[in-house]
Amino acid sequence: MEAMSEPVPEQVAQFAQECYAIELIEALLVAMPRLEFELRKVVVQIVVMLLQRSIGSRLPTVDYIMRHPASLFIALRGYEDAEVALNTGIILREMLQHEALAKTLLYSDDFYRFPAYIETTSFGVSCDAFANMKETLVRHRAMAAEYLREHYERFFAAYTQLLDSQNYVTKRQSVKLLAELMVDRNNYAVMMRFVSDENNLKLVMNLLRDRSRNIQYEAFHVFKVFVANPKKTPRVEAILRRNRERLLAYLADFSPERDCENNMLFTL
Repeated sequence: MEAMSEPVPEQVAQFAQECYAIELIEALLVAMPRLEFELRKVVVQIVVMLLQRSIGSRLPTVDYIMRHPASLFIALRGYEDAEVALNTGIILREMLQHEALAKTLLYSDDFYRFPAYIETTSFGVSCDAFANMKETLVRHRAMAAEYLREHYERFFAAYTQLLDSQNYVTKRQSVKLLAELMVDRNNYAVMMRFVSDENNLKLVMNLLRDRSRNIQYEAFHVFKVFVANPKKTPRVEAILRRNRERLLAYLADFSPERDCENNMLFTL
C-alpha cells in the first residue's frame, strides 16, 4: 500500500482560499454534532492545519477569523454539547495560541460563559473549559493584564464564583490560577488592587480553612501576597492584626502533607 504523499503547497493554498470563500470553518463547526466520531476528528485536523498554516510571517486563517470571528465563538459554545465539547475544545485551544484571537475572546461578553461551562458540565468537559479559560488569561500575559486592569470588577465578580465552587477540582484549580495571576509582574496593578480589599482577604482566609489541605496550600500562596504587601490598607491591616495569634498558630502547624483538617476560626 502506497504511503500518502505530502500535500502540495499550491493545493493547500487553493483549499484554504475555498474554505474562506464559502465559510467552511464555520459550517464544519456548526455541523459537528451531526457528524460521526471519526469525522469529528477529521474536522479537528483540518481546522488545526488551517490555523497553523503560515505564509512568511502571515497567518491567513487567523487573519480570516479576525475578519469573521463567528467560528471562534462557535468553538467556545461547543461546551454546551458534551458530544462535541472536547473536539471543539481542541480547536478553541489552537485558536487561543494566537494573541489576536485570544484578545477577541477575552474582550467579548462570551468570555463570561466560561464559569457556567466549568461549573455545570461533566468532569472532562469542565476541565477542558477551565484549561481554555486559563489559556486566555496566561498565554499572552501583557494583553490579559491590560484587560484585567480595565475590567477588574467584572472579571473578579465572575471569578469569585469559581473560588466559591462546591466542586473540589474547580475550586483548587481556581485558587491556583489566582495565585499565578497575583505573582505575575504584568499584573502588579491588579494584584495591588486585589490585596487592598478586605473582602478579598476574608475570602482567602476562609479558603485557608477549607477541608482540603490542597486548597489550603494553594490559598496560602495568595495569602502571602496580602502579608507581603508593604502598603496594606487600614482595614486589611486591622484584620491581620486581629488574627495575628491565630495566624501564627495556623502557620506553625501548616503543611500541605498533613492529613488533619484545620478548623481554625479567624475573626473577620
